[in-house]
Amino acid sequence: MEKENRMEKRYGLPTALSMVVGIVIGSGIFFKAVKLLKLTNGSMKNALLVIGMVGAICIVCSLFFANMGREYVRCNGLVDYAEALIGEKYAYFIGWFMAIFYNPIIGSTLCYISASYVSLLLGKEMYGSTTLGFSILFLSGLTVLNMLSPKLAGKFQVSTAVIKCIPLVLMSIVGIIIGVSNGNCAAALDHMIDSSNGSGILEGVCAFAFSYEGWIASAAINSELKNAKRDLPLALVFGCIFCTLLYMAYVLSMSATLTTEQIVAAGDSLPALAFGNVFGNLFSSIILVFIIISCLGTANGMILCTMRSLYSLGIRGLGPAPKAMADIDKDTGMPLKSCIAGLGLMGFWLFQTSTLFFQGPLVFNGTGNPEWLLAWEADEICIITLYALYVPMFILVMLKKKEYNFIQRYVIPCLALISSLFMCYCCYVSYGFNQVVYYLIFFAIVMAIGMYLMNSEKRKS
Repeated sequence: MEKENRMEKRYGLPTALSMVVGIVIGSGIFFKAVKLLKLTNGSMKNALLVIGMVGAICIVCSLFFANMGREYVRCNGLVDYAEALIGEKYAYFIGWFMAIFYNPIIGSTLCYISASYVSLLLGKEMYGSTTLGFSILFLSGLTVLNMLSPKLAGKFQVSTAVIKCIPLVLMSIVGIIIGVSNGNCAAALDHMIDSSNGSGILEGVCAFAFSYEGWIASAAINSELKNAKRDLPLALVFGCIFCTLLYMAYVLSMSATLTTEQIVAAGDSLPALAFGNVFGNLFSSIILVFIIISCLGTANGMILCTMRSLYSLGIRGLGPAPKAMADIDKDTGMPLKSCIAGLGLMGFWLFQTSTLFFQGPLVFNGTGNPEWLLAWEADEICIITLYALYVPMFILVMLKKKEYNFIQRYVIPCLALISSLFMCYCCYVSYGFNQVVYYLIFFAIVMAIGMYLMNSEKRKS
């Protein structure tokens, strides 16, 4: 089955690098920047510290997986690495999590955020029915694009990766020049709105993790890279470094014409307000279009990964209907049944995001704390779960990889282990005991279903 269904090697280093940059840079930096400043009580200095901390964690983890990427190439990077280090069961466990939680959650969230900026551009409510309608349109449209023309989808990924960097680079350069000349950047670094409630750094780490996430998902196309052992490690490491530096510059540039209080009060309309102040109101509308394209490029990358998730399990004879999920359509060269299943999963998580989480009166108790089981912010908490799932892999490299040098075997995995455990602690501090327990109950049920399906297929065999 595996030889018959081998995916075509169609992508080079530009696509791999644009996958990392294109998935990481998207909606997160535009709508998480305000949340980060709120959590750090308006301290620009602490906000930049958080950005640097999360960036350092991603770089350390990308160095670990870059080593793995040189050694293992099959069909889904992270699943390949788990299988080689720990075994088939754990690889399936991670593959099932990526297929059911991680990829469809991030993909659907990005479509929803893209749609919310369309609503803002049209003068509509950002989280209303207009946003939901555009979310469905974007989700289905990008899925069809990836199903019927994967090469065109790859070109779209490269082009949007370039487009999305234009407003960020432009604002970073011009904003910082203005902010340095008028003294606003220096004033922002010394200012804090409220110093009585702590720094909020740990909560900020948990929230801002979304802005970086997606870099590991680019490993899903490792079997489709022409030179995966060279290109994937380069894309992972340099992509993460580039994103970290650009994020720090962009967030600091927000203070060029706005006080910290104004930045926090602007909410999700901050990009339009900040760009309008620097470049004029007409330009702010143009920038919103760039941001929408940026978000859609990121969504496209995650949808690309989601559509391959059940395929990567199917070619191993695992998961639901493995033969069907592993089947490659002769006309498109894509696993269409896996694509359709991925679309259904993204539809479910779009409902969770748009209805259970964002529709406050249904699920919030008036203090801002969600009360329903599925009312947690799925995009953040699933990212931290993935860091927790990395932990056994870091440990196994230190125990098993005798052929690695000291830095590869001990230093990088140890730093990555500490980083992942730190992320888990930040999540606990941010969400509290009850919400973490609610999530873990739901997580355990879904993962148990996955393990049952795995054992069921083995019994059939």
